[in-house]
Amino acid sequence: MGLVRSRAAALLGGVALAIVAQQGAQAQNVNATNITILERLVIGAGTPKIAIDTPQAVTVINQADIDQLQAATTGELFANVPGVTVVGSQRQFGEAFNIRGIGTTENSSDGSRVIINIDGTPKFNEQYRMGSFFSDPELYKQVEVLRGPASSTLYGAGALGGVINFTTKDASDFIRDGQTGALRVKGGFDSNGSGTLTSAVLAQQVTDTFEVLAAGNWRRRDDVTQANGNVLDGSDFNTLSGLIKGTAHFGDNDEQKLSVSYQRWQSTADDQAYAQTGTNAVFGVIDREVIDQTAVLVWENPATDNPWVDLNVRLSYSDTTNDQTNHRAVLGGPPTVVGAVVPGVGRIEPDNILLDTRYGYKTFQLSADNTVEWITDDFENYLTFGAQGSTQERSVVRPDNAGPLPAHPQGTENKLGIFAQNELNWDRLTVIAGARGDFHWVNSTTGAPDIDGAAFSPKIAAHYEVTENFGVFASLAHTERLPTIDELYSVAAAGPRGAAKGTSLGLEKESANTIEGGFSLSGNDLIASGDSAALKTTAFYSDLTNLIASNTASPPGGPVVPYYGNIGKAQIYGIEVEASYDSELLFASLAYGLTIGDDLVRNTPLTTVPQNKLALTMGVRNIEYNFDVGARLTLADEGRYVVAAGPFGADGPAEGYATVDLFASWKPDTGPLAGTELQLGIDNLFDTDFRQNLSIDRSTGRTFKVTLAKQFDW
Repeated sequence: MGLVRSRAAALLGGVALAIVAQQGAQAQNVNATNITILERLVIGAGTPKIAIDTPQAVTVINQADIDQLQAATTGELFANVPGVTVVGSQRQFGEAFNIRGIGTTENSSDGSRVIINIDGTPKFNEQYRMGSFFSDPELYKQVEVLRGPASSTLYGAGALGGVINFTTKDASDFIRDGQTGALRVKGGFDSNGSGTLTSAVLAQQVTDTFEVLAAGNWRRRDDVTQANGNVLDGSDFNTLSGLIKGTAHFGDNDEQKLSVSYQRWQSTADDQAYAQTGTNAVFGVIDREVIDQTAVLVWENPATDNPWVDLNVRLSYSDTTNDQTNHRAVLGGPPTVVGAVVPGVGRIEPDNILLDTRYGYKTFQLSADNTVEWITDDFENYLTFGAQGSTQERSVVRPDNAGPLPAHPQGTENKLGIFAQNELNWDRLTVIAGARGDFHWVNSTTGAPDIDGAAFSPKIAAHYEVTENFGVFASLAHTERLPTIDELYSVAAAGPRGAAKGTSLGLEKESANTIEGGFSLSGNDLIASGDSAALKTTAFYSDLTNLIASNTASPPGGPVVPYYGNIGKAQIYGIEVEASYDSELLFASLAYGLTIGDDLVRNTPLTTVPQNKLALTMGVRNIEYNFDVGARLTLADEGRYVVAAGPFGADGPAEGYATVDLFASWKPDTGPLAGTELQLGIDNLFDTDFRQNLSIDRSTGRTFKVTLAKQFDW
């Protein structure tokens, strides 16, 4: 820990001193030509504002970041985001999110503690040793990460870790000024696993007020080789994804907007490791087909001449299915059948999870919000209020010779959320206060009693500009998370590892009280004319109570116990830092996350807290030729504990590590190659062998990447 802390302090100190040295001598230069990461616009935190002025820890990943990373999975997009870890990102079916130490590492997605949205549509999947999110990076133009529970006001009770918002591409992102259409084709290759990408986007301005986009992607890869020379079983994949989106403008000044989109991701993969969140040969191999669909209809009416109306209405549909068949104890072995004995697993009973099963989550949601403006010469006030109603069906389909799955109950959860958030801007002070009430009604097909509950999530936050270059902010938020269908209704028969487990209908809500505070620095014309630098530091402390966890302290032969229980108290605290510099010649960014978590019942470290990590990116550019080249250094401390050590888990404590990645891009905008983009990269340049704290798998070996794209306009 000392290595990362000392280097981070030196780097951050240098950035801060450079900014402070300039801010007293000059006011902020609003004509600066270079925009840093912290000056990107944040949409999902309420009234749009740049990240550095948002009284919350936020990160915006834009299209340039997505292109430069050449990510094969969505999890790779978060390499430079402090406080965020994606578990299982080396496998297409294993990705699950962890923010600030909140998020599971192995057995389920934890989607109820970290909220994931695509164009405002909630995505949720929870299954044993599977990930929570299935998609392709090529479908998106921006990703916003809102860390901490303050986002619960707008997105729903239970966002203990935070919210991740994915925004899909639009036709207008590709149609250049003076043109009516565009075709963009793209191909990519990475050496480790011989991965390939074939992608095409067609954008057309049909009329002055109507545009359409159609995009398709085919991505494939063989098993990758780890830095230690071993092949990572189950890391191969073959996926097809696509997006169709239409947007129409109408009304006075064409300011109203109606958009409809449909997105589909499909992957059929045979001989996959059953445990997608980590290598575990005990569970054998299986054939899987996963299909994820998202449909969204949105109406936006800003009514710029009416301060009482700024209306957004959204109807969305999400459907995720996982059809897994033909389990074998070993690759090439016979299919598993009822009554067979699998080494390391035991006798296959009719209700065993290894038998053929089709899992599904289907969600409909209707949401609406409106913002009322009150603007005078002295202040601006924005009151946003709205409601979200949804119904989610969790289904399981099995053949006649397989019984129901006790530990994966079917059921329906109906939810209603009502919220209000007020933002007051007065001189240099911004105050945001909000509250949300969430209600749910849950029923199971098992015949167990229905459950209902309510959660309350208030918050208050403030940001004050001490000077034009220096700001301070603080927030206080309370969040409650309601139990899920899985937590309420799961049961299990007695086995060699524990007593029988019954339903957990008496579960209490989880709750978190979180305090955040920090400061921001910014400056321009520091080293060269038109350059920009910014730094934002956030400290946080969360007090967590009634945490829900599976009951493992039940010796065989004992009395029946609830499958899940509330285990008491925990605390999570830490620091997150983002800094950036941008000029015509140089660019740099830094992301640092330090998180500490303690189980206050057992007086042990929380097993969901990632390593402390620093990512430093530096590069040079040539504006005349639109060329840049750079490197990213990642430093991580050793882990505080062993993740599930033994036959079901890792090979020991996670050690500290350092990796170097290289990248380059060329985007000529004149001459015969105009519209061409070339991206080059080398990941893990020195083939460093390590294991991240929340992962079971060890690191992927050195990988060379190349992507070539060309756009044709008309």
